[in-house]
Amino acid sequence: MNKKDLLLVTIIGGAVGILVQPMIQNLVTSPTFFIRVGAFLGFLILAPLALTIAYFLSKILPVLYQFAKFSAVGTLNSFIDFGVLNLLIFLFSIKSGLWFSIFKTISFLCATTNSYFWNKYWTFESQEKPKVSEAVKFYTIAIIGGFLNVSVASFIFSGVNRPEFISVNLWANISALGGILSALIWNFLGYKFLVFKTQNIK
Repeated sequence: MNKKDLLLVTIIGGAVGILVQPMIQNLVTSPTFFIRVGAFLGFLILAPLALTIAYFLSKILPVLYQFAKFSAVGTLNSFIDFGVLNLLIFLFSIKSGLWFSIFKTISFLCATTNSYFWNKYWTFESQEKPKVSEAVKFYTIAIIGGFLNVSVASFIFSGVNRPEFISVNLWANISALGGILSALIWNFLGYKFLVFKTQNIK
C-alpha cells in the first residue's frame, strides 16, 4: 500500500466524520461534544485501518484491495447522501411524502458526482482525461443504480410499516441505507467492467 492511498483514505475518513454530523443532529437527542468528536475520530481511524487490512488480504485475492477502495469511496458517497438528506430534512422540517423522494434524489446526485471523480482517478486509477463516452456510461450505470437506490429507499420509507419504537428520522436513515446497499454491487460491477474496464486490478 502506498502513502498516497493511505493519505486519501484518511481524508475520506475525516470527510465522513464531518458528514455524519447532520445525522447525529437528527438522530441523537441533545448530542454531546464527545459524541460528535468520537464519531469524527472513529471514522478518521477506521478508514485507513480497513484499507490496510484489505491490502494484506489482497495478497490472497487481488481484487479485494480495489473493492476496498471502491467501498471507501462508497462510504464517502453514502455519507454525502446521508448528510445532504439529513441537512435538507433539518432545514425544511419535511420528513415524508413526495418531498422525501425529492430530497433523496438531490442527495443521490451530490453523491454520484463525487463518486465519478474518486472512482475514476483513485479506485480504478484512470490516467485519462474525462471523456464524454465514459461519463455517459458512468452516469447511465449511476442512474440505474440511483433508480434502485431511490426506489428501494422510498419503498421502505413509505411502503413498509415503521415500527412504533423507531422515530421517523431514524426510519428515514434506515430507508436510505436500504437504498444505498441495493445499488452497491450493481455500481461496482458496472464501473469495473463497463466504464473503467481497461484499468488494471491493483
